[in-house]
Amino acid sequence: MYQRINGAAWRHIWLVGDLHGCLALFARHLRRLRFNPWSDLVISVGDLIDRGPDSPGCLALLDKPWFRAVRGNHEEMAMDALRSEDVSAWSLNGGNWFRQLDKLARAQVQARLYRCAELPLIIELHVQGKTEIVAHADYPSDSYVWGKPVDRQRVVWGRERIARHLRGEGKAIAGADRFWFGHTPLQEPLHFYNQHYIDTGAVFGNRLTLVQMQ
Repeated sequence: MYQRINGAAWRHIWLVGDLHGCLALFARHLRRLRFNPWSDLVISVGDLIDRGPDSPGCLALLDKPWFRAVRGNHEEMAMDALRSEDVSAWSLNGGNWFRQLDKLARAQVQARLYRCAELPLIIELHVQGKTEIVAHADYPSDSYVWGKPVDRQRVVWGRERIARHLRGEGKAIAGADRFWFGHTPLQEPLHFYNQHYIDTGAVFGNRLTLVQMQ
């Protein structure tokens, strides 16, 4: 469930919001940032696939040594569909691209989707003396502890916390400096206490958010 990353091993580190197949847009951002794949790192808040123009290409980012990701709910849906051999629910939620692949491409994608089971749900990033926590939807506890058992479903799917923030009922999460989430598409990044939501709906024509951590 948990993975640690030591930021000292990298020159620059960025977080990126939900990609949803928007590989060309992501590549343009990296070029503009003068991203160096030999010394820099990108960490994704999950949902690499579905809805956008190049889900296979975004999924292939998992092969890159400069790219890390937590598992999103769309990766979870895809894995559930492959395990059950019923892709209907996944297709209704943006996964219809998988059915359109030829046999060879489908085999390659399927192998990468099975690898998503190895993705962490939570990344603990240490940069510049701070502890930064990355998860797709939520860290479902009032205090963070490395290795603490938490509800996996809520880590990937939960929107209760952001709903409380929007009602003015939120509070900080203890145990780490900042928490970074995607999952809920927004017009602009939202920040509440030490929690930051950075899915700005690039796949719906809005901007893609990258945040420089180091």
